[in-house]
Amino acid sequence: MKKKKGPDPVDPQRSALMARVRQRQSKPELAAQRALCRLGIRFRLHSRQLPGTPDIVVPTANCAIFVHGCFWHRHEGCSKATIPKTRVLFWTDKFTRNVARDARKTRQLRKLGWRVITVWECQCKDFEKLERRLNRIISASKTKAIKKLS
Repeated sequence: MKKKKGPDPVDPQRSALMARVRQRQSKPELAAQRALCRLGIRFRLHSRQLPGTPDIVVPTANCAIFVHGCFWHRHEGCSKATIPKTRVLFWTDKFTRNVARDARKTRQLRKLGWRVITVWECQCKDFEKLERRLNRIISASKTKAIKKLS
């Protein structure tokens, strides 16, 4: 009698590693917060009133910022966006759902009039470049918001 083949067993070491991955206050997220603070831009964290619970919200510029991990959210062309060699089907499905959810939440926010900025984990390594990018995007958003009011 042949043994039924079920899903691949979960590796306890992999499970422990994944459990240690922070969802909030990760190093990339803290870098983005620090850049905004240095620029004097006021923000809120994890606004549950908005679709997708953006990591950072800049209400004065109507900007929602997501700080995505390259592995979990599949940053195209990034060396960190690898697929584990075990349980490939599980991971492929998980990543596909993550990307679809991200796109859906971005569409919902844009429909509500928010500008959505995605900051990738690997972009947080060069702090000055990150700071310049956030300043450029948020300054442009604030200008558009002021024009709408007048």
